[in-house]
Amino acid sequence: MSSGLARLHEQARAVLDPVHYDYYAGGVGDEVVLGENEAAFGRLALLPRVLRGRATRDLGVDLPGGRLALPVLIAPTAFHRLAHPDGELATARAAAAARTVLVSGMASTVAIGEVAAAARSVDADASVWFQLYLQPDDDVTDCLVHRAERAGCTALVVTADSPVFGRHRRDAEHGFHDLPAGLAAENMRDLPGGPPGGVRDIEMSPSVSWAHLDRLRELTSLPLWLKGVLHPRDAVLAVEHGVAGIVVSNHGGRQSDLAPAAVEALPAVVDAVAGRVPVVLDGGVRRGGDVAVALALGASAVGVGRPVLWGLAAAGEAGVSRVLDVLRDEFDHVLALCGGRDLTDLTRDLVVARGTGVSARCG
Repeated sequence: MSSGLARLHEQARAVLDPVHYDYYAGGVGDEVVLGENEAAFGRLALLPRVLRGRATRDLGVDLPGGRLALPVLIAPTAFHRLAHPDGELATARAAAAARTVLVSGMASTVAIGEVAAAARSVDADASVWFQLYLQPDDDVTDCLVHRAERAGCTALVVTADSPVFGRHRRDAEHGFHDLPAGLAAENMRDLPGGPPGGVRDIEMSPSVSWAHLDRLRELTSLPLWLKGVLHPRDAVLAVEHGVAGIVVSNHGGRQSDLAPAAVEALPAVVDAVAGRVPVVLDGGVRRGGDVAVALALGASAVGVGRPVLWGLAAAGEAGVSRVLDVLRDEFDHVLALCGGRDLTDLTRDLVVARGTGVSARCG
């Protein structure tokens, strides 16, 4: 982790309730994948190019659902009001100020309409995406999608890697199974089949299938991103089922402890997609150099989750802005050192296995 983000992490740890810190920081099982997401970046290096002749660099990227001023979006994470009273409102404002996208979580402690309004209070053109777990009750899914549409969301991100809940040792040891009084997953309030004015549980179901995705495609005109793809065959199927983009992710090490590191799975997914849709890498990004490596391996952008939570806990909206500023500045610096003029100059031939100086065995 870069020094700037490491300081925010330590500040967050000092102020967070230890139970809530462990909820954010923890992973599934023995947390092997949790560590590997970051460690895998440490095994890769970038071969710089020289004498490329560009004083400034263009960091922007267009994606289905919005333009990003830097190739870093805020990945969906739950329960921001555990970190700061402003919660997702602060996160949305910081994302809009940085001219990037917040993917607002279905398990947000602020309803999506308020989150999107907070972003637009900073930038009238701000793009907010809504993350969705397909629910076994179609009526619930439909209601959530319509709420996202009414809020002005510009894309849906369907998380597909959660047929069942991951087993988190830290949460079990703390007995942390419910939010504190006064907090709730506000997007789940007043839904079909739930108590009037009350909050339904988010349901995971192994019965959710490609047919549910097809139905969603017919329901909405919003671009659909599929998150949680690691196998290249699933990437091909996703394209065939009409997704607008793919997010390579192992859920931040919170679902299967046998999954590969996200960056290790990235090249095969990029190759399988073959440029038909953009690919975002979400998992283990902790410095601007990680962003550069991911883009060189074929990602169009990266998502960051936990660092945003550390910034939010440490200093609210200003802390989230600091995270994005650090990543932007570090990435721009690395791009310059690699001889890059824009994102297209980051190509796979620049990535080598650290300590060997030869092409990494990742594509």
